[in-house]
Amino acid sequence: MGKGENKTIRKIVAGTVGNTLEWYDFAVYGYLAPIIAHQFFPSSSPTVSLISTFGVFAAGFLMRPIGSLLLGHIADKIGRSKALLISVALMAIPTTLIAFLPTYDQIGVLAPLALTLLRLLQGLSVGGEYTGSSVYLYEISPKDKRCFVVSWALVGAVFGVLLGSGVAALATSLLPADDLGSWGWRVPFAFGLLVGLTGFLIRSGNKDDDTDMPPSPHDPVSVPVGEVLRNHRPALFRTIVCNILNGVGFYLTFVYLTSYLVEYVHLTESRALTINTSVMVVFMLMLPVVGYLADKTSRKALMLIGSGGVTLFGLPLFWLIHHQDPAMIVLGQLGLAAVLACFFAPLMATMISQFPRPVRVTGYSLGYNIPLALFGGTAPLVATFLIDKSHLQLAPAFYLVAAGLLTFVVVWTMPGTEGYDD
Repeated sequence: MGKGENKTIRKIVAGTVGNTLEWYDFAVYGYLAPIIAHQFFPSSSPTVSLISTFGVFAAGFLMRPIGSLLLGHIADKIGRSKALLISVALMAIPTTLIAFLPTYDQIGVLAPLALTLLRLLQGLSVGGEYTGSSVYLYEISPKDKRCFVVSWALVGAVFGVLLGSGVAALATSLLPADDLGSWGWRVPFAFGLLVGLTGFLIRSGNKDDDTDMPPSPHDPVSVPVGEVLRNHRPALFRTIVCNILNGVGFYLTFVYLTSYLVEYVHLTESRALTINTSVMVVFMLMLPVVGYLADKTSRKALMLIGSGGVTLFGLPLFWLIHHQDPAMIVLGQLGLAAVLACFFAPLMATMISQFPRPVRVTGYSLGYNIPLALFGGTAPLVATFLIDKSHLQLAPAFYLVAAGLLTFVVVWTMPGTEGYDD
């Protein structure tokens, strides 16, 4: 392997490692939500406690648009790698502090308030992490391999979710319920510090590439967000709508479903986490393969297959998941993973290309984080609320299908998927 290939691999690792930390933490919180609910939001109603816990989960997402403005501005004005170094450093601190938070029984109402504050800080820091790293990978990759290379940003994110699922599954299988509730839930969050330090060290040694160059002097943009809102509104709209399915699909399928299987299908936490971990492995392996196919064929066609598949098969696949037979559950979640992989793998490069380089991180970050805040972070909360009010345990499927249909229409009417290729 040559020196150039080693450098490219190092850049891909640097671009993906922050996503691993980001999604590890959010995944651990989602998977351990029933335990966290009892520790920080005690209530006579388990549903009320769970809704409160997912409400804090959603609150972290509400800070992401603000974080996207802050870190997007830094990335577009100063440099991509510098912004990514800041984001991974900021993420590690709240993750570690959650591991040492006193519970409601120890300090009363201050416990849920402190948990909410840390989630807000995390949301601020991750607002530019996923999008910034995706743009970084887009700009270092050859034009004919962009879907493949950029898909590794999502591979890093999925690996973070997979790691969170695996660590949570290990904790729930090894520890008695009393130990898990009293102190065991803290261990997965403390492990996040190791992930964060690793990411910081890798990125601190990766500052020598030309993606750190700010926009050229003949193409200055003093306020990138103003330029996006004035001259790139159609691209911003398309990015927002397409990422509705991103948020709803990902967080229903790979975060919320674990709690769903425990609460409504009555699987053990260990069994639910094990199923989720297995499906996540398959999903992660599919992403670069679909990204490669998108580079060789058509980004738009694969995005239509993915969003159309969610629209047509979302309800029957969810019906399989709501089943007592673990084999049927796995089949249903695998089906959702397959159609989502077809959509997700080409999505990032397609949306990034909608914006010119001087405002690319800001434009893509806004278009990604606004729907993730409104629809992604709230997906578990909305799903729990829909079931509670409708008394229909398949209600989350209708929410997923609606997101798929809306996205399919926008992708179908999209004028092109290449955009700016610099």
